[in-house]
Amino acid sequence: MDFARRFSAAVTTLFAAASALCILLFSAVDSRAQGASCEETAGLAVLPAPLAPWKGEPLRVVFAAEKPLAGELSLIAPNGSVAAKSSGRQGGPPYFWFAEVASPAPGTWHATLALADAAAGCNTVTRDIVVRDDAPPPPRATPGSVWPLRNTWNRATENLYSAWIQKLFDGPPDTELSWPTLQDVLRDRTRNMLFDYLGVKEDEMGIVFRPDCAKLPYMLRAYFAFKMGLPFGYSHCSRGKEGSPPRCAQWFTSNGEAAQAGPAASFRRFLPMLANAVQSGNGRTSASDNNTDFYPVPLAQETLRPGTIYADPYGHILMLVRRVPQVGSAAGIFLAVDAEPDGTVTRKRFWRGNFLFVHDPALGSPGFKRFRPIVRADNGALRRLTNAEIAKDPQYADYSLAQSRLGAEDFYDRMDEVMSPAPLDPMRALEDAITSLEEQVKTRVTAVENGRKYLGNSAGDAAMPEGPSIFETNGAWEDFATPARDFRLLIAIDVVEGFPDRVAQRPDRYAMPEGKSAAEVKAELESMLASELAARKFVYRRSDGSAWTLSLKDVVDRAPAFEMGYNLNDCVELRWGAPGGSEEASTCKRHAPPAQREKMSEYRTWFHERHWPTHA
Repeated sequence: MDFARRFSAAVTTLFAAASALCILLFSAVDSRAQGASCEETAGLAVLPAPLAPWKGEPLRVVFAAEKPLAGELSLIAPNGSVAAKSSGRQGGPPYFWFAEVASPAPGTWHATLALADAAAGCNTVTRDIVVRDDAPPPPRATPGSVWPLRNTWNRATENLYSAWIQKLFDGPPDTELSWPTLQDVLRDRTRNMLFDYLGVKEDEMGIVFRPDCAKLPYMLRAYFAFKMGLPFGYSHCSRGKEGSPPRCAQWFTSNGEAAQAGPAASFRRFLPMLANAVQSGNGRTSASDNNTDFYPVPLAQETLRPGTIYADPYGHILMLVRRVPQVGSAAGIFLAVDAEPDGTVTRKRFWRGNFLFVHDPALGSPGFKRFRPIVRADNGALRRLTNAEIAKDPQYADYSLAQSRLGAEDFYDRMDEVMSPAPLDPMRALEDAITSLEEQVKTRVTAVENGRKYLGNSAGDAAMPEGPSIFETNGAWEDFATPARDFRLLIAIDVVEGFPDRVAQRPDRYAMPEGKSAAEVKAELESMLASELAARKFVYRRSDGSAWTLSLKDVVDRAPAFEMGYNLNDCVELRWGAPGGSEEASTCKRHAPPAQREKMSEYRTWFHERHWPTHA
């Protein structure tokens, strides 16, 4: 019997077993002892992994809570011994605990969350988890669906999704995290608690994840839905034109495709169809439009959760993965990830240099948005909740048009308040802004280096698109040219250079040193800015592979060069603004064709004026 038939036959049994296993996400409380009220009061959800635990796979357990409860998670073995503990609550909101046992003994385990501030009678919440002695039978496909639906989207599943996202991209806030591809993240068993969750080695079947920024949130949402048996859908949308925001004409769902050789093989087939359909216009649809995959949320700590996307007006999409609360003089932080066209996935912090915000009807509605909930209609078909339904649904109740009413300065002021309710020390805030700029520059180092390597293996020049299409195309130009990234880099430079002036103009937003005027603080900030920019260094590879060191001051001074530094057909020295005739430029042996240089001269005004072009 060939692999596909063997896999299909094998896969058929496990989903039947899984249904019988009945691992309900909302049943965190042992109802025999405590009833459902404890779970409802605490807003708890629990996720054991894998779907059918057995002694041959690690046992992982997540408890997620809507409220900031204090507690400790313990995994208690069948013999009564405590095999693992986790007192470190993460997230917020949702808040969660995670514990793992590498080699669980067969028998009944108890996942117990001991709560210090729970309601009376709910101090201990327990889930019984049966660990098998042998490998479970594989799941069964469902006719007419890419994967079987076992669960529904609600507050519990959304909280588990957020907890999964945060753990997937976890790491110290001050550590720069980057991965060559998304599959490097998903195949990391220490990060992905859903690795091989279905028990059929589905994460070892060579499924390829190669998202750009717009596809990344969809692929992560689809992956979670596939594992958890949740409904999923995506739209085919326009990019917006003639002064109108993007609109979505078609909607496709996980129930629209017949299963192939089991859920895993079907998901592998489904993923490219998803990737070919979605693009940045999907995130920029009008905030009041119901026929969309995303809806806008209020700017508040309670709503800006891991998994929330940020759609900027110029077509870039980021996804929140963690909130770090303000502590003392340290500012609060939102961390997000994005994917570049070359496949790299990078974690970065929210700041006005890379989360761009401006209202323009032709560009659509920017801002923070969440995936629109998908439910079953009375006839069994899948449908999306409308904005009005979301606003009234107690499981969500977070649809809001508030961002649409904010100007750029009001938006950033509001985000400052959300991240750091207490006024910030201006020197510390400047340091954070410089660090964010440094992260952006180092990300560009990787992008330019990837372009250098591509040219070294290619037969000729890459084609350059016409007009605004330089920012949104496909092929080698999309993967290795950097017009959109350089546009944002120029804005980031403006933000950092203008920071001392901003503090002087808005002293009420900062914890100004006692006894010092705004002018004195501005002068100190300018001095600090100059010294920090000169001190922070990075290295790029020249055309011959040799290392060359630049400072952030060089980048700021060379800002005009970045107005035409995005063409991958130019040598990397030119792309980093090396002065002509300098030692740095001596290794440059390649220039973009004259026709492309002429185009770049024509388009330079977009970069110089920081004005994103729109399609007619």
